[in-house]
Amino acid sequence: MADTLHLHLISDSTGETLESVAKASLARFEGAQAVKHFWPMVRSEGHLDRIIEEVAKKPGLVIYTLVDGAVRDRLESRCATLGLPMVSPLDPTISALSELLGQAATRRPGRQHVMDQAYFRRVDAINYTMVHDDGAQTAIEELEEADILLLGVSRTSKTPTSIYLANRGYKTANIPLVPQSPPAPHVWTVQGPLLVGLTTAPDRLQSIRRNRLLTLGQTPDTDYVDVERIEAEVAFARRLFADHDIPVIDVTRRSIEETAAAIINLHQARTEKGVETQT
Repeated sequence: MADTLHLHLISDSTGETLESVAKASLARFEGAQAVKHFWPMVRSEGHLDRIIEEVAKKPGLVIYTLVDGAVRDRLESRCATLGLPMVSPLDPTISALSELLGQAATRRPGRQHVMDQAYFRRVDAINYTMVHDDGAQTAIEELEEADILLLGVSRTSKTPTSIYLANRGYKTANIPLVPQSPPAPHVWTVQGPLLVGLTTAPDRLQSIRRNRLLTLGQTPDTDYVDVERIEAEVAFARRLFADHDIPVIDVTRRSIEETAAAIINLHQARTEKGVETQT
């Protein structure tokens, strides 16, 4: 195996799908180091030929999603001539769906990025989430518009999780929990959003807060990083979550993506339960 593994991601759209596939696949190999070369919006044979010249200079695995038959055939032919391994990761899924649905897949590239209703919902969700970050705009009328309301003490990943959820189309507000200034009573009675509590291990929280202060050039020797105070904050938040019977997610060993996935599952379960109740 060469010292440097080159991955060439060739797409007729933005390449986001290939980036996700490459990242997920590389994660399965300990210590694997790869240089990823992105080649998006490839929709003509002339464009492809120019890319192949660059690919040949740094040979490696070619991962592609190309809808146009002529462009795809040309890529496969050139890769075969150059002896380059290649894979089209969506082919098995598209073939299975085609068989189940009894219809051929569309030949229009980039359809997942069209400005449809889902697209505008994501934009609306992002706008809402940015305005309702860190306890801003917490009037009951504002919170009722949310799909999800996250609560937790400082530095429990509320903001990055909210932004990730917004990019998935969920309007997300988040409110910090401070013992000296608890949330307004109506926060616990809103009917629109799913309330979710985020918590973490006190020692982990202390480390995150200390690093945050150092990054800002501030002294880390404050009550903000005092472990006894942090333990009290975490206990305070957990009591509130238990008193109001809201689900809690421990983010200590979870990535933002994993936390968001758990929240989305809770939201879907709540939605499905609501549908069953109505029927």
